Amino acid sequence: MAVFNRTQTEDGQKRPRRRVGCLGGCLIFFTVYFISSALLGWLMGDMINSSSVTLKKQTVYRLQMKGTLVEQGQEANPFAALFNNVSPYGQQEETVGLDQILSNIHLAKNDERVLGIWLDGAELGMAPASAKAIRDALTDFKQSGKWVIASAKNYGQTNYYVASVADRICIDPTGAVNWNGLAAQKMYYTRAMEKIGVEMQILKVGTFKSAVEPFFRTSMSEADKEQTKQYLEGIWKEYKSAVGNARKLTFKELDALADRYMGLQTAAEQVKAGLADTIVYTQDMDSLLRVYTGTKDFNLITTSQMAQVKRMKINAKDKVAVVYLEGEITDESGDGIVGKETVKTLKKIGKDKDVKAVVLRVNSPGGSADASEQIWHAIQNLKAKGLPVVVSMGDYAASGGYYISCGADYIYAEPTTLTGSIGIFGTVPNVAKLRDKVGLDVDGISTNRHSDLEANMIYKGMNPEEHELMQTMVERGYDLFTSRCAAGRKVSQEYIKKIGEGRVWLGKEGRSLGLVDAMGNIDDAIAKAVELADLEHYEPVYYPEVVDPIDELLKSMDNTTDEERLIMKVRDFCSKPRIMALMPEIEIR
Repeated sequence: MAVFNRTQTEDGQKRPRRRVGCLGGCLIFFTVYFISSALLGWLMGDMINSSSVTLKKQTVYRLQMKGTLVEQGQEANPFAALFNNVSPYGQQEETVGLDQILSNIHLAKNDERVLGIWLDGAELGMAPASAKAIRDALTDFKQSGKWVIASAKNYGQTNYYVASVADRICIDPTGAVNWNGLAAQKMYYTRAMEKIGVEMQILKVGTFKSAVEPFFRTSMSEADKEQTKQYLEGIWKEYKSAVGNARKLTFKELDALADRYMGLQTAAEQVKAGLADTIVYTQDMDSLLRVYTGTKDFNLITTSQMAQVKRMKINAKDKVAVVYLEGEITDESGDGIVGKETVKTLKKIGKDKDVKAVVLRVNSPGGSADASEQIWHAIQNLKAKGLPVVVSMGDYAASGGYYISCGADYIYAEPTTLTGSIGIFGTVPNVAKLRDKVGLDVDGISTNRHSDLEANMIYKGMNPEEHELMQTMVERGYDLFTSRCAAGRKVSQEYIKKIGEGRVWLGKEGRSLGLVDAMGNIDDAIAKAVELADLEHYEPVYYPEVVDPIDELLKSMDNTTDEERLIMKVRDFCSKPRIMALMPEIEIR
């Protein structure tokens, strides 16, 4: 029903004003909804129908080095640009699939219509191991005789490590190469938690298991400093070796440049030092591209467009399942490796009679110890069916990430992969002081000695007997973890415990220690799986399936502030499963 009110007009007269009631509002809502749905459906259909891209002659692959790198790329979101323009939270950060970039570079190498690659920008968020995979692919691309040029205003060190493979490095007149050396930093929450009256009770096995240190220390332990220094210097050595060979600079010269903090030097100094070749505005790169292509009518194609170029379809009965396992390991929910869902996927693969081998692409710092054990068991079930299982380690395959890898038939890693961290810890927050501050009292009845153990630990803090019980459980988890590693790597458990202790190793060190079989990438892992399965013709099939663009869009609309993320980090850590196999979180700059 519509209702009327009277309102004042500009000439002072009263006139009726119509207000829309509930029924009218509903009619308007559903009308707009159906029109919007029809419009979006039409747009989606139109975009899906036109999703295939045809390469043109005289094309340059414009590899835009921006956004955040993830293992598995998703389909282009047709609504992302629309919603970014109207979002009150500003532009959403783009994710780029490492798999798409590597596939695109391979396609560009073998297609005569592509003349070269332009690395546009230097703001792609990526870890050293992924950067090496891209750099190696570009090096292989150049074997075809085609060129690679790079341009950016400011080069971060990891992006510069990739760009150093280019035939020509261009820099903006106001830009710089941030060649300054590596630093690793952690944030510690102990004093902040003390202020609110929360004490984190820690149980752990492993001298180097430093993932929990931010919750009971205010600085790095000597053990953590030792392991961090070792892998940081290993990464820096890889950077200097690659850049030095490409730019004809010695380690001594590169260290001297880093000590000058080249990020604060002029563009002219970058060229003089040999870090760059040409000073040119990025907006004027078309002139240089005309020189390299030999024509003014060249075409540019982006990563997302290149990913839509049709590949040769392989139709083979035998399949190799390639499973991407990326992120923190959780039990039943989360954005990373969800144990329950992963086990379901592996079971599905095991039931497919056409699958003859499995490759696991692991990029994980670990997480829930129980979920790691469940995934490990599902992998063993695949092997029991006669399926070879090969692991390709990405940026991280540490702690729980190594747990789910150790039982494979063969393990590949990049030299700068962070792996190992074989250790276990448990956490129980004690909120006794917080409870006193806010005036909360706890009382109750129990039938047995430890019926109220969990509540007491949280509200009153552990007594010595409870601490011993918990520590025993953690040590039991560590014993199981090391036994899995020992069986998988065919060494003694004593040896695993000796090199374990929660210590993080680089991939190349893991190779010498026997934690890894060989240095290599995901293509090497697939080739090994094919060899072990004795296949001639095969088709790779990928898991998990590509995420729906709409779901991805809704997931990306996040207006969380940095302060809120910090609070959630502490909250999430307090609410994690009691037993964790997680490597330390550290930021490398």
